[in-house]
Amino acid sequence: MIRPDLTLPIPETIESAHFIGIGGSGMSGLARMFLARGIRVSGSDRADSPGMRELAALGATVHVGHDASYLGDADTVIHTGAIWPENPEFVLAKERGLHVIHRSQALHWLIGDRRLVSVAGAHGKTTSTGMVVTALRHLGVAPTFVNGGVIAELGVSSGTGSDELFVIEADESDGTFRLYNTAIALITNVDPDHLDHYGSDDAFLDAFAAFADAASEAVVISSDDAGARQVRERISHRRVVTFGLADDADVRLFDVQTDGGVLYSVEYAGTRASGRLGVPGIHNAVNATGAVAVLVTLGFSLEEAIGALDGFSGTARRFELHGTVRGVSVYDDYAHHPTEVAAALAAARTVVGEGRIIALHQPHTYSRTQAMHREFAEVLESHADHTVVLDVYGAREDPVAGVTGALVSESFENASAVHFVADWQEAADYTASVARPGDYVITLGCGNVNLIVPQVLEALEAAPTNG
Repeated sequence: MIRPDLTLPIPETIESAHFIGIGGSGMSGLARMFLARGIRVSGSDRADSPGMRELAALGATVHVGHDASYLGDADTVIHTGAIWPENPEFVLAKERGLHVIHRSQALHWLIGDRRLVSVAGAHGKTTSTGMVVTALRHLGVAPTFVNGGVIAELGVSSGTGSDELFVIEADESDGTFRLYNTAIALITNVDPDHLDHYGSDDAFLDAFAAFADAASEAVVISSDDAGARQVRERISHRRVVTFGLADDADVRLFDVQTDGGVLYSVEYAGTRASGRLGVPGIHNAVNATGAVAVLVTLGFSLEEAIGALDGFSGTARRFELHGTVRGVSVYDDYAHHPTEVAAALAAARTVVGEGRIIALHQPHTYSRTQAMHREFAEVLESHADHTVVLDVYGAREDPVAGVTGALVSESFENASAVHFVADWQEAADYTASVARPGDYVITLGCGNVNLIVPQVLEALEAAPTNG
């Protein structure tokens, strides 16, 4: 892993940019925006992906795998924190003395002096960003935006708009959310994580407080989340707008109904309005209320804000249905923290009816698995009817001896409710063997667990129907 060095100079002009790790939703979104600016784009990633194919169709030169020759004539190299210092393209770029910048610095360059809405938080960033962007477009505003996932209604994770407003999902994991010149900061929640970077809960909270205080116009922050309340105590911003279920929230959520879709009501400045969402779960009603708080802070009425969010259909990899085979529905969700897993499974419970929930869980990073395996086991055991655990997706980390998916499965109190399978085909076959008509299979994780979905669907096709 490469820690971002935010002291490095950002080039004034970029004519040819090479992206190391171009296939991810965030990086591919940035690359798409560079192309829209008329900048030559090339890039590489360790595996092919639909995002890479889309970029190629737009004119980018993309490569599967990593090789120094792929650098071409790039004047600037943009990388994620997930690559290793030994990456041959990274090494050659350094040797050539090129501008080598982190993706957050590339985004900072793209934003320029536009009025910026930054969405931060431990959970719910991608969905909340998607909500703000979708609503603004429905209200006749054409913002430029970069999200961490594809917005379902738009089919893209980024877009170049004609208005001054810029909306981004701001990543707290490595502290880079403090790089941006934010006008309005939205903090969805603050659940201490990424302590490999921050070192302590206090440092994590302080980073959010600094991010909030740096906002030039306003801070929109949860009234309900315990971590957000701690951050609220640490900030001194002149304009703070709170949102949530709390009685004293400035933008107050109430009367939430979660059977199937979501119906909800919001009160602000003595006015009430009601809306509906196309995504399940009370957590999405909370996310919507945060988006509404941003919109009223931008000057829209409550009725306009609620109406613009009606029917919001979500973002990719957030409770996303991929197919139904023999009565078994297969969903994918990005949840990779116990809090997120609990929310995803609770939302699934509102729509599953008489069926069962079978969780297909891929632990993410060795450090998080080592620190939270008991919490994952508790959440999975209490919210799913059966769990299949895959091996750890290491991402940016080296393997840690003794840290595998078995740490999670062995922490279940009821051993019959969980099955650890490292081999993906065996996992898909096993999942199909236990699934019955009416069941929901949900893959969970922010690694590459979504890629097992076709195997699960094929295994369901081949398996005998369970009664």
